[in-house]
Amino acid sequence: MSDYIIRDAELEDASRLVEIYSYYVEDTAISFEYEVPSVEEFANRINRIKAKYPYLVCVDGDKIVGYVYAGKYSSREAYAWTVTTSIYVDKDYRRNGVGALLYDELEKKLKEQGIVNLLAGIAYCEEEDEYVNHDSIRFHIKKGYFEVAHMKKVGKKFGRWYDLKWMQKIIE
Repeated sequence: MSDYIIRDAELEDASRLVEIYSYYVEDTAISFEYEVPSVEEFANRINRIKAKYPYLVCVDGDKIVGYVYAGKYSSREAYAWTVTTSIYVDKDYRRNGVGALLYDELEKKLKEQGIVNLLAGIAYCEEEDEYVNHDSIRFHIKKGYFEVAHMKKVGKKFGRWYDLKWMQKIIE
């Protein structure tokens, strides 16, 4: 395994993050977005998220190979200790420990902020197809998440319906 470095995302990283994310938008149903966001839109997303939550990248040498961030679950005050998590790893770096390193550092930073609940929404279909497999479910289980909801047919992409599983991890 390489000597990966985890650091805070910067606005200048937006272009590379769009490159990583574009695969998930264009070639998978892992993201329910239909259009790849512009670099400017992605930079705005980074800015909004970093105002309150960690947004981290994993670097191999001088190349960003993955990223992770937390987002607000709800605007209601009682949910202030609950966040959603999102992680994307360069398709050529999957199964190399990048995701685990990113999630470990994200959890550490969120715990320091007093966050207790992590929620991950994961695209799902009973039988894996060319657009969605069960890798994300297995990864989240390995990282200590457990299933809390299974919503049927909530996302339609590539002319097919996909479910959404919500998984939770408590880090107090």
